[in-house]
Amino acid sequence: MDKLNRFMDIITGEFNNTEQYEEMKKSGKDFPYAEHVNSVCNDKIINLPTDFKGIFMVEESYYTTSAGTHASPHLFLFTEEEGAVKLTSYDIPDGCDKNSFTYQKLPCVDYNALKVSEKFTPAVYIENDGTWEGGSTSMFTPVVKFTLFERFSEDCLEVSETIEVNGKRTFGYDEPIIYKRKD
Repeated sequence: MDKLNRFMDIITGEFNNTEQYEEMKKSGKDFPYAEHVNSVCNDKIINLPTDFKGIFMVEESYYTTSAGTHASPHLFLFTEEEGAVKLTSYDIPDGCDKNSFTYQKLPCVDYNALKVSEKFTPAVYIENDGTWEGGSTSMFTPVVKFTLFERFSEDCLEVSETIEVNGKRTFGYDEPIIYKRKD
């Protein structure tokens, strides 16, 4: 659990890419302003097994472009496995609105009612000198491919996400979004 706790210390909190966004804006590049609010939520999950060693987290992601702000919330479980940290995605709990799902709006939910996302391939993160790297590739449908690669350190969270439909990128950027902890 020691590795898992160190990993969670790095990724929980409030982050944004203000510095990167301002640089991109100055150079005329189309790039989103993005925020992450990552909150551990084991306190809102009842009936966890007595020997449960995982950490559930609500990730609230907000992306602002010229088209407006889009929320992309997720429920993740992090576990330590063979010296690595594994991220398993869960479906938003029944009764919660995916468009407005936040830690604050998460009611107490029963662990036994939670469902692992069938379309997301778990991501695995390996530590090297205090930096964690990992990701996964998921086939959301036979023609929709989601690729995730992340690098986390005390300095920042680097996130690269792309979606391809029939081999053509429909979402994602050439550069990772670089989140820094809000002061």
